[in-house]
Amino acid sequence: MQQRVRPISRWSLGWRVAAALIGIGALLNGSLRMSDDGWPFGPLSQYAFSPAADSSIVITRVEGQLADGRRIDLPLRVGVSGISRAEIEARIPRITADPALLGSVVDGWTARQPDEPELLQVWLVQDETHLVRGRQGPIRLVELVTWVVPR
Repeated sequence: MQQRVRPISRWSLGWRVAAALIGIGALLNGSLRMSDDGWPFGPLSQYAFSPAADSSIVITRVEGQLADGRRIDLPLRVGVSGISRAEIEARIPRITADPALLGSVVDGWTARQPDEPELLQVWLVQDETHLVRGRQGPIRLVELVTWVVPR
């Protein structure tokens, strides 16, 4: 028994083509601007290549000084600090120009960690791992900017 095939209506075809064009346009916008602002419609460059054998791998982090004296890593994940590492990495030039932008990390972390001591100061840092013939070589900590949390 052969099933009858219904042709697609103009309306159905039109909205499918429009949805595809909007999705492709959003992907192109994020990729050409190299911005993660419209995630998931941003560049996927971190998945597109492997580093050269004698290059460097850079990991951006935020560290904080707590009122009890501890200097800790503030994990850049939405569930922990309210913001992702990709969002911070995309804004490094803006943050270095205006360190007060790190306030969003402080606010997010404080709201999600109510039992921890108050944050007094935060640093935007990068761990630079230098590869030597494809193997891990020396690691260097680079402080990009410091911000003292206003009281």
